[in-house]
Amino acid sequence: MNRTKASLDEPPTWFWWGAGGLSFAILLFLWAWPPHEALQEKHHGHEHMSMPMAQEMNPSMLAKLLADRKESEFNHHLAGFFVALAGVFILLQSVWVKRWPKAKYGWPACFLLSGIFVLIWSDTELWPFGHREWLEALRHNPEVLQHKTFAVLLLLLGVIEWLRARGVLKSAWSGWVFPALAIGGSVLLLFHRHEAAMHGPDHMELMARIRSEHLSYAVAGISVGLVKGLAELKTRLQGGFEKMWPLLMIVLGMLLMFYRE
Repeated sequence: MNRTKASLDEPPTWFWWGAGGLSFAILLFLWAWPPHEALQEKHHGHEHMSMPMAQEMNPSMLAKLLADRKESEFNHHLAGFFVALAGVFILLQSVWVKRWPKAKYGWPACFLLSGIFVLIWSDTELWPFGHREWLEALRHNPEVLQHKTFAVLLLLLGVIEWLRARGVLKSAWSGWVFPALAIGGSVLLLFHRHEAAMHGPDHMELMARIRSEHLSYAVAGISVGLVKGLAELKTRLQGGFEKMWPLLMIVLGMLLMFYRE
Protein backbone atom coordinates (compact mmCIF):
# COMPACT_ATOMS: atom_id res chain seq x y z
CA MET A 1 0.00 0.00 0.00
CA ASN A 2 2.94 2.35 0.63
CA ARG A 3 4.60 1.73 -2.71
CA THR A 4 4.79 4.79 -4.96
CA LYS A 5 3.62 4.83 -8.57
CA ALA A 6 7.24 4.77 -9.78
CA SER A 7 7.98 1.66 -7.75
CA LEU A 8 4.89 -0.03 -9.15
CA ASP A 9 6.25 0.55 -12.64
CA GLU A 10 9.59 -1.08 -11.77
CA PRO A 11 9.96 -4.80 -11.05
CA PRO A 12 11.76 -5.38 -7.74
CA THR A 13 15.40 -6.39 -7.69
CA TRP A 14 14.60 -9.95 -6.62
CA PHE A 15 12.55 -10.35 -9.81
CA TRP A 16 15.62 -9.79 -11.98
CA TRP A 17 17.83 -12.06 -9.91
CA GLY A 18 15.17 -14.75 -10.08
CA ALA A 19 14.71 -14.25 -13.83
CA GLY A 20 18.47 -14.49 -14.28
CA GLY A 21 18.73 -17.71 -12.31
CA LEU A 22 15.83 -19.25 -14.21
CA SER A 23 17.25 -18.21 -17.58
CA PHE A 24 20.65 -19.72 -16.88
CA ALA A 25 19.03 -22.88 -15.54
CA ILE A 26 17.13 -23.22 -18.82
CA LEU A 27 20.34 -22.64 -20.78
CA LEU A 28 22.16 -25.33 -18.83
CA PHE A 29 19.28 -27.75 -19.35
CA LEU A 30 19.21 -27.11 -23.09
CA TRP A 31 22.96 -27.49 -23.31
CA ALA A 32 22.94 -30.75 -21.39
CA TRP A 33 20.19 -32.38 -23.52
CA PRO A 34 20.68 -34.65 -25.33
CA PRO A 35 23.66 -36.13 -23.44
CA HIS A 36 27.09 -35.97 -24.99
CA GLU A 37 27.15 -39.76 -25.38
CA ALA A 38 23.94 -39.65 -27.41
CA LEU A 39 25.44 -37.04 -29.70
CA GLN A 40 28.50 -39.18 -30.17
CA GLU A 41 26.38 -42.20 -31.06
CA LYS A 42 24.37 -40.09 -33.47
CA HIS A 43 27.58 -38.85 -35.04
CA HIS A 44 28.95 -42.35 -35.53
CA GLY A 45 25.58 -43.60 -36.74
CA HIS A 46 25.41 -40.95 -39.46
CA GLU A 47 29.10 -40.81 -40.26
CA HIS A 48 28.68 -43.28 -43.10
CA MET A 49 25.99 -41.03 -44.58
CA SER A 50 28.18 -37.94 -44.72
CA MET A 51 30.74 -39.19 -47.22
CA PRO A 52 28.27 -40.52 -49.81
CA MET A 53 26.37 -37.26 -49.55
CA ALA A 54 29.59 -35.33 -50.08
CA GLN A 55 30.48 -37.49 -53.05
CA GLU A 56 27.07 -36.90 -54.62
CA MET A 57 27.45 -33.11 -54.39
CA ASN A 58 28.73 -31.73 -57.67
CA PRO A 59 31.12 -28.73 -57.86
CA SER A 60 28.32 -26.23 -58.37
CA MET A 61 26.51 -27.47 -55.25
CA LEU A 62 29.71 -27.30 -53.21
CA ALA A 63 30.36 -23.78 -54.49
CA LYS A 64 26.84 -22.72 -53.51
CA LEU A 65 27.31 -24.27 -50.06
CA LEU A 66 30.58 -22.39 -49.56
CA ALA A 67 29.00 -19.13 -50.74
CA ASP A 68 26.12 -19.55 -48.29
CA ARG A 69 28.52 -20.13 -45.43
CA LYS A 70 30.59 -17.08 -46.36
CA GLU A 71 27.43 -15.00 -46.54
CA SER A 72 26.34 -16.23 -43.12
CA GLU A 73 29.73 -15.38 -41.62
CA PHE A 74 29.63 -11.88 -43.11
CA ASN A 75 26.13 -11.30 -41.74
CA HIS A 76 27.21 -12.31 -38.23
CA HIS A 77 30.37 -10.19 -38.43
CA LEU A 78 28.52 -7.06 -39.56
CA ALA A 79 25.79 -7.51 -36.95
CA GLY A 80 28.51 -7.97 -34.32
CA PHE A 81 30.22 -4.76 -35.46
CA PHE A 82 26.99 -2.79 -35.00
CA VAL A 83 26.38 -4.33 -31.56
CA ALA A 84 29.93 -3.54 -30.40
CA LEU A 85 29.71 -0.02 -31.84
CA ALA A 86 26.42 0.54 -30.02
CA GLY A 87 28.12 -0.52 -26.78
CA VAL A 88 30.90 2.01 -27.39
CA PHE A 89 28.36 4.78 -28.03
CA ILE A 90 26.53 3.96 -24.79
CA LEU A 91 29.73 3.71 -22.74
CA LEU A 92 31.07 7.07 -23.97
CA GLN A 93 27.74 8.82 -24.45
CA SER A 94 28.07 11.12 -21.43
CA VAL A 95 31.37 12.44 -22.83
CA TRP A 96 30.44 12.65 -26.50
CA VAL A 97 27.02 14.26 -26.02
CA LYS A 98 28.63 17.30 -24.39
CA ARG A 99 30.54 17.98 -27.61
CA TRP A 100 28.14 16.47 -30.15
CA PRO A 101 24.53 16.45 -28.88
CA LYS A 102 23.47 14.21 -31.79
CA ALA A 103 25.70 11.44 -30.42
CA LYS A 104 22.82 10.36 -28.19
CA TYR A 105 21.24 8.87 -31.33
CA GLY A 106 24.35 6.84 -32.12
CA TRP A 107 23.48 3.56 -30.45
CA PRO A 108 19.80 3.49 -31.50
CA ALA A 109 21.03 4.14 -35.05
CA CYS A 110 23.31 1.08 -34.79
CA PHE A 111 20.31 -1.12 -34.02
CA LEU A 112 18.25 0.43 -36.80
CA LEU A 113 21.02 -0.09 -39.36
CA SER A 114 21.60 -3.65 -38.17
CA GLY A 115 17.87 -4.38 -38.33
CA ILE A 116 17.57 -2.99 -41.86
CA PHE A 117 20.56 -5.04 -42.99
CA VAL A 118 19.24 -8.30 -41.51
CA LEU A 119 15.76 -7.62 -42.89
CA ILE A 120 16.93 -7.07 -46.47
CA TRP A 121 20.30 -8.78 -46.95
CA SER A 122 20.25 -11.77 -44.60
CA ASP A 123 18.66 -14.05 -47.23
CA THR A 124 19.82 -13.12 -50.72
CA GLU A 125 17.72 -15.85 -52.34
CA LEU A 126 14.72 -13.57 -51.68
CA TRP A 127 13.58 -10.71 -53.89
CA PRO A 128 15.10 -8.29 -54.91
CA PHE A 129 18.38 -10.25 -54.98
CA GLY A 130 16.94 -13.65 -55.79
CA HIS A 131 13.89 -15.21 -57.38
CA ARG A 132 12.20 -16.53 -54.24
CA GLU A 133 9.12 -14.77 -52.89
CA TRP A 134 9.07 -13.51 -49.31
CA LEU A 135 5.74 -15.01 -48.22
CA GLU A 136 6.60 -18.42 -49.62
CA ALA A 137 10.01 -18.42 -47.89
CA LEU A 138 8.57 -17.23 -44.56
CA ARG A 139 6.01 -20.02 -44.64
CA HIS A 140 8.32 -22.88 -45.62
CA ASN A 141 11.82 -21.94 -44.41
CA PRO A 142 12.26 -21.63 -40.61
CA GLU A 143 15.70 -20.05 -41.04
CA VAL A 144 14.30 -17.19 -43.11
CA LEU A 145 11.48 -16.65 -40.59
CA GLN A 146 13.99 -16.52 -37.74
CA HIS A 147 16.20 -14.02 -39.58
CA LYS A 148 13.27 -11.69 -40.17
CA THR A 149 12.16 -12.10 -36.55
CA PHE A 150 15.59 -10.98 -35.37
CA ALA A 151 15.39 -8.05 -37.81
CA VAL A 152 12.04 -6.94 -36.36
CA LEU A 153 13.43 -7.16 -32.82
CA LEU A 154 16.42 -5.02 -33.79
CA LEU A 155 14.22 -2.44 -35.51
CA LEU A 156 11.82 -2.32 -32.57
CA LEU A 157 14.70 -1.76 -30.16
CA GLY A 158 16.14 0.95 -32.39
CA VAL A 159 12.82 2.80 -32.70
CA ILE A 160 12.04 2.62 -28.96
CA GLU A 161 15.49 3.82 -27.91
CA TRP A 162 15.51 6.55 -30.59
CA LEU A 163 12.23 7.91 -29.22
CA ARG A 164 13.59 7.71 -25.69
CA ALA A 165 16.72 9.62 -26.75
CA ARG A 166 14.55 12.35 -28.28
CA GLY A 167 12.56 12.62 -25.08
CA VAL A 168 9.33 11.75 -26.89
CA LEU A 169 8.87 8.44 -25.07
CA LYS A 170 9.06 8.89 -21.31
CA SER A 171 6.80 6.13 -20.02
CA ALA A 172 8.32 3.83 -17.40
CA TRP A 173 7.50 0.72 -19.45
CA SER A 174 9.79 1.85 -22.28
CA GLY A 175 12.81 1.22 -20.09
CA TRP A 176 11.92 -2.46 -19.83
CA VAL A 177 11.56 -3.05 -23.58
CA PHE A 178 15.29 -3.49 -24.13
CA PRO A 179 15.82 -6.02 -21.29
CA ALA A 180 12.76 -8.05 -22.32
CA LEU A 181 13.64 -8.20 -26.03
CA ALA A 182 17.33 -8.81 -25.34
CA ILE A 183 16.53 -11.83 -23.18
CA GLY A 184 13.82 -13.10 -25.53
CA GLY A 185 15.99 -12.73 -28.62
CA SER A 186 18.90 -14.45 -26.89
CA VAL A 187 16.77 -17.47 -26.02
CA LEU A 188 15.59 -17.64 -29.64
CA LEU A 189 19.22 -17.96 -30.71
CA LEU A 190 19.31 -21.40 -29.10
CA PHE A 191 16.75 -22.62 -31.63
CA HIS A 192 18.20 -20.88 -34.68
CA ARG A 193 18.62 -23.11 -37.74
CA HIS A 194 21.48 -22.95 -40.23
CA GLU A 195 20.58 -24.72 -43.44
CA ALA A 196 24.08 -24.37 -44.89
CA ALA A 197 25.51 -26.17 -41.85
CA MET A 198 23.24 -29.20 -42.37
CA HIS A 199 24.98 -30.32 -45.56
CA GLY A 200 28.47 -31.29 -46.56
CA PRO A 201 31.06 -33.81 -45.37
CA ASP A 202 31.69 -32.02 -42.06
CA HIS A 203 28.12 -31.07 -41.20
CA MET A 204 28.04 -32.86 -37.81
CA GLU A 205 31.15 -31.08 -36.53
CA LEU A 206 29.97 -27.80 -38.02
CA MET A 207 26.56 -28.00 -36.37
CA ALA A 208 28.20 -28.78 -33.01
CA ARG A 209 30.47 -25.74 -33.32
CA ILE A 210 27.60 -23.45 -34.32
CA ARG A 211 25.57 -24.71 -31.39
CA SER A 212 28.45 -23.88 -29.04
CA GLU A 213 28.84 -20.41 -30.58
CA HIS A 214 25.12 -19.69 -30.28
CA LEU A 215 25.17 -20.75 -26.65
CA SER A 216 27.89 -18.17 -25.95
CA TYR A 217 25.83 -15.50 -27.76
CA ALA A 218 22.74 -16.44 -25.76
CA VAL A 219 24.58 -16.26 -22.43
CA ALA A 220 26.06 -12.87 -23.34
CA GLY A 221 22.72 -11.56 -24.62
CA ILE A 222 20.79 -12.67 -21.55
CA SER A 223 23.48 -11.09 -19.37
CA VAL A 224 23.07 -7.82 -21.28
CA GLY A 225 19.31 -7.89 -20.78
CA LEU A 226 19.49 -8.70 -17.07
CA VAL A 227 22.15 -6.07 -16.28
CA LYS A 228 20.28 -3.47 -18.37
CA GLY A 229 17.17 -4.22 -16.33
CA LEU A 230 19.11 -3.81 -13.08
CA ALA A 231 20.47 -0.51 -14.41
CA GLU A 232 16.88 0.76 -14.66
CA LEU A 233 16.33 0.26 -10.91
CA LYS A 234 17.12 2.99 -8.39
CA THR A 235 19.64 1.14 -6.22
CA ARG A 236 23.09 1.81 -4.82
CA LEU A 237 24.58 -0.34 -7.59
CA GLN A 238 22.75 1.42 -10.42
CA GLY A 239 25.86 3.33 -11.56
CA GLY A 240 27.88 0.13 -11.81
CA PHE A 241 25.16 -1.64 -13.79
CA GLU A 242 24.93 1.35 -16.15
CA LYS A 243 28.61 0.88 -17.00
CA MET A 244 28.50 -2.91 -17.07
CA TRP A 245 25.76 -3.56 -19.62
CA PRO A 246 27.40 -1.65 -22.53
CA LEU A 247 30.63 -3.54 -21.78
CA LEU A 248 28.69 -6.79 -22.09
CA MET A 249 27.29 -5.53 -25.41
CA ILE A 250 30.82 -4.99 -26.66
CA VAL A 251 31.71 -8.54 -25.59
CA LEU A 252 28.67 -9.88 -27.46
CA GLY A 253 29.60 -7.88 -30.54
CA MET A 254 33.16 -9.20 -30.47
CA LEU A 255 31.91 -12.78 -30.17
CA LEU A 256 29.72 -12.28 -33.22
CA MET A 257 32.60 -10.74 -35.15
CA PHE A 258 34.63 -13.93 -34.64
CA TYR A 259 31.84 -16.23 -35.81
CA ARG A 260 32.88 -18.85 -38.33
CA GLU A 261 31.31 -21.88 -39.99
